Amino acid sequence: MSPRRNRPRPDGADPVDAERVRRGVDAVQSWADGEWQVRAIPGGAATKAYRCPGCLQEIPAGTAHLVAWPADGRGDLTDRRHWHTGCWRARDRRGPAVERSRNAPRYG
Repeated sequence: MSPRRNRPRPDGADPVDAERVRRGVDAVQSWADGEWQVRAIPGGAATKAYRCPGCLQEIPAGTAHLVAWPADGRGDLTDRRHWHTGCWRARDRRGPAVERSRNAPRYG
């Protein structure tokens, strides 16, 4: 059996849009707090470190994660937030995270 040969498509179109693969695929998700535009970012396209609003931990560069923003036009591009995938899925089961400085009292 001879190996398969990949022939160019007759219309000349590339079957995979490289830019779309790089930036991820969009989807609209419905949650209790409204509809959200969600984009999965592959690890190879994650070039910066971000702070996850779900756990307040850093998402290192090169780590696959999600970007979410309101789908109904409530905000603008500054409303995008980068989430760990697990934190995004569990956000309706968690309470709001409390940010404290290192010297702040924990109770009181």
